[in-house]
Amino acid sequence: QVQLVESGGDLVHTGDSLSLSCAASGVFLDEYAIGWFRQAPGKEREAVACTSSDGGSTYSVGSAKGRFTISKDNAKNTVYLQMNSLKPEDTAVYYCAATPMTSAQAMAKVRPTYWGQGTQVTVSS
Repeated sequence: QVQLVESGGDLVHTGDSLSLSCAASGVFLDEYAIGWFRQAPGKEREAVACTSSDGGSTYSVGSAKGRFTISKDNAKNTVYLQMNSLKPEDTAVYYCAATPMTSAQAMAKVRPTYWGQGTQVTVSS
């Protein structure tokens, strides 16, 4: 059974940093592209940042560029999202997702195969 478990969500202030983790079980992440997605109240779920199956390439989307960094430790079967310079508009539930593919950029465009349960990030002004 595949499980993706996110952790690290918190209430922070504008300008703070936060690191999210996604621990996988039931799969070997070196066979999966991984993405972080988020969904704010009343909005559609959107891709934030993705990494290739080997962790060698990443793809960031929109306002995450330059502020958020995705990384992958295949040995630990864990993916991370380092978020810097947080803004109130970053407030959302953040989800980890996995798809059996190699490309980070493609991961941002396809419907993922597996989802985690999400972790809440709230940024106060």
